[in-house]
Amino acid sequence: MAMNVIGKPVKDQKIRSNTGMPQDPLTEERLMALEIKSSYAEDLLEQLNQLVYQQQQSIDALMAEVNQLRRQMPEGGPSAERNLRDELPPHY
Repeated sequence: MAMNVIGKPVKDQKIRSNTGMPQDPLTEERLMALEIKSSYAEDLLEQLNQLVYQQQQSIDALMAEVNQLRRQMPEGGPSAERNLRDELPPHY
């Protein structure tokens, strides 16, 4: 005998089995297509995560290099007065 949520017997109700939905070929094809798309999306997401990680590594390396170059600069920065003749190559 079937029981309701409270636990009291329910008369004249059939208990349905948990066999799932009827097999429809169109539904199966659509489900398969969705599973394939999901698989491709997961793969693409993993590739993008790797790319972001590599880019962050590059950014960190560049920031370290910029900081090192800043430490190498003279304390007052580049001199404000520059003579363009000083910047000419020696063969002029």
